[in-house]
Amino acid sequence: MQHDTAGDPITGLKWTHQTPDKIAQLLQQLGIAVSANTVARLLHQLHFSLRVNRKAIATSSSPERNQQFQYIASLRTRFQQRGLPIISVDTKKRELVGNFKNPGAKWDRTPVRVNDHDFRTDSSGIAIPYGIYDQQANCGTVLVGVSHDTPAFAAHAVALWWKREGLPRYPRSRELLILADSGGSNGYRSRAWKTELHSQLCNPFHLTVTVAHYPAGTSKWNPIEHRLFSEISKNWAAEPLDSYPKILNLLRGTATQTGLSVRAYLDRAHYPTGNTPAPQLFRSLPLSRPDMLSAWNYTIAPKL
Repeated sequence: MQHDTAGDPITGLKWTHQTPDKIAQLLQQLGIAVSANTVARLLHQLHFSLRVNRKAIATSSSPERNQQFQYIASLRTRFQQRGLPIISVDTKKRELVGNFKNPGAKWDRTPVRVNDHDFRTDSSGIAIPYGIYDQQANCGTVLVGVSHDTPAFAAHAVALWWKREGLPRYPRSRELLILADSGGSNGYRSRAWKTELHSQLCNPFHLTVTVAHYPAGTSKWNPIEHRLFSEISKNWAAEPLDSYPKILNLLRGTATQTGLSVRAYLDRAHYPTGNTPAPQLFRSLPLSRPDMLSAWNYTIAPKL
């Protein structure tokens, strides 16, 4: 096994790509009669362990990455000290609505039979879950779209959250901090995301919105990923998402021992793709940026 062994120099754990069955067969060729179960037990005694690939190497990294993390930390501290709301936003993976396999496992007497292929033509639609996580309240809100994940859809989700959740929870607040990934419908390069925030959120509610984006390749640090989306994935693991009511019920049933609660809404509106704001509209936007890290950070004010 010398050339089939790898290991962790820190913990001393080892692993091999040879299965216990193959190792048992090789030992039997050497005249050592042993079963695969015994081989597995001996491997554990020798500090071997089953291992999977681990996503830990960042293929794209900005030289200003750490500086942006420090800036986000200072923003969060500043808003928390003033009692102002902070939300983390992102779009969860798009799902086909139908009798399709959903990853994961659950306790059951018999396995659930699902389609053997995930064809779009066999579905009754698509579900695009856009999530908003309020870390201070430990509450999540998910708007399930049925059309496209566009900046207009993302901004509408945030505006709906503010109207139904944020404003009642923070009635005196006139400022909001949004933490977002650097790409997608709420990407830092998207002009439509900024103009839609202004028209759907800032102006109607007289709200000043500050947005800070996590650099590319660092979305795992966005709080919504490990505070909300991971819990949703665990709650609906191995459950075929075969109808919109079932999806909404599974979202609303997501909870944790630390008090996480989730609200969910269905958005049947159509959001066309390819809409780009006119240059003069974007130039008239009351948008300000800090002197440093200006690409990832900006504040949008309501028009007076």
